[in-house]
Amino acid sequence: MKLQRITTPLLFAAALLAGAAHAQTAAPVAAEGAWARASVPGQKATGAFMRLTASEATRLVRAESPAAGVTEVHEMKMEGDVMKMRAVPALDLPAGKAVELKPGGYHVMLMDLKAPLAKGTAVPLTLVFKNAQGVESQLQLEVPVSAQAPGAHAGHGAGMKH
Repeated sequence: MKLQRITTPLLFAAALLAGAAHAQTAAPVAAEGAWARASVPGQKATGAFMRLTASEATRLVRAESPAAGVTEVHEMKMEGDVMKMRAVPALDLPAGKAVELKPGGYHVMLMDLKAPLAKGTAVPLTLVFKNAQGVESQLQLEVPVSAQAPGAHAGHGAGMKH
């Protein structure tokens, strides 16, 4: 009987830990087509882009990367005749609807780069989300570094849609 009293709390604790580990692995947001723009020596900032789809309504509340001194979610938009870029406190991700982070729109800004991001490498990036209940979750990515978006063709009209 004494042995049963010892093992029952241990089994309960192990079950709780297993459940917690399982809950953390189920990412509420999927990232597709992620890439970061390559930088050159002396360049202190660049952007990371991707398509995010949340399984439930959630918000992207921050981004982190050891490759940059500052990592923020930014928005670029036209205000009159001027394109303006600013940090946003959070980006809403509606359930089941893909949200594009792309050049000229929402994106992750990597500033105060600790070293240039070389084409063909990858940069670690952690996205932090908060759901409607206030619970935070993280998605850790290894984002490929490229001179242009995957699938874009170099040459005349590169990146343009007709």
